[in-house]
Amino acid sequence: MCSNCDYTIHSAKHHHGWDNSFSPVETIKPGSTVFFECLDSGAGHFTPGSTVADVSTLDFSKVNPVTGPIYVDGAEPGDALKITFDGFEPSGFGWTANIPGFGLLADQFKDPALTLWTYDKNTMAPALFSKNGRVPLKAFTGEIGVAPAELGNHSVVPPRRVGGNLDIRDLTTGTVLYLPVEVKGALFSVGDTHAAQGDGEVCGTAIESQMNVSLKFDLVKGANLRMPRFTTSGPVTNHLDAKGYEVTTGIGSDLMEGARIAVSQMIDLLGQQQGLSAEDAYMLCSVCGDLRISEIVDMPNWVVSFYFPRIVFE
Repeated sequence: MCSNCDYTIHSAKHHHGWDNSFSPVETIKPGSTVFFECLDSGAGHFTPGSTVADVSTLDFSKVNPVTGPIYVDGAEPGDALKITFDGFEPSGFGWTANIPGFGLLADQFKDPALTLWTYDKNTMAPALFSKNGRVPLKAFTGEIGVAPAELGNHSVVPPRRVGGNLDIRDLTTGTVLYLPVEVKGALFSVGDTHAAQGDGEVCGTAIESQMNVSLKFDLVKGANLRMPRFTTSGPVTNHLDAKGYEVTTGIGSDLMEGARIAVSQMIDLLGQQQGLSAEDAYMLCSVCGDLRISEIVDMPNWVVSFYFPRIVFE
């Protein structure tokens, strides 16, 4: 628990979808720090005893539950909600799955796959993958946002202007996030906590892991943000940089196709170098490999690169 927090929002106070008609579970003042008990993206569906058969029974109507919403006194449309990430309380268990029909290479990976993770929740030391790999960890929230002005219940799966399923791994301790407010009180919620993720989350899941998070809330009046923005407190890849990277590329006139080619080549490379199955390599790329747009001005072809950190196997 957070001894310095002004409020605690328990995980039982969660919902599915973004909807400005939801009643707030708490009203807070700017300057308050709130402790959120969050569920993982599977709402507890996967446990240390799960098998790959459990992937097919995942209830998609319950994925990415978010804790909240909370009403922030004084928040009005046009303001920005300023959120400072004070800290995380990890659980020590996580999962990564290939879910048929989901992910960048869904047409190539049609069968379910599942990896279960255990990690030291106190030290957050790298987590063991297979026999030889260790994945550096970085706690963050995947789903974080405020209610949209548009009426109705909107899916938690796609990100949107007011946040939602951003899946940005740098939304971690020390980061300050600014979200555009569209409704009175903002109606903020958070969930989908992760222990690690590569930029791109290419198979559709990261190390999905239940965690609690402490957040401080302030307001920036009249900010009129078009989209979310954030400020980091320091370097963002130093947990991965130490041994360098293996890098594959995709080159062509379509960025999405370039991303697919770059990831496919890395899957092949990891199979050759580390003896991994294609399914394991795909999931590993999702939790620690980074997609980058390396060049987007030399028409008609653009360069997408996929960086895999060598530290995982060295």
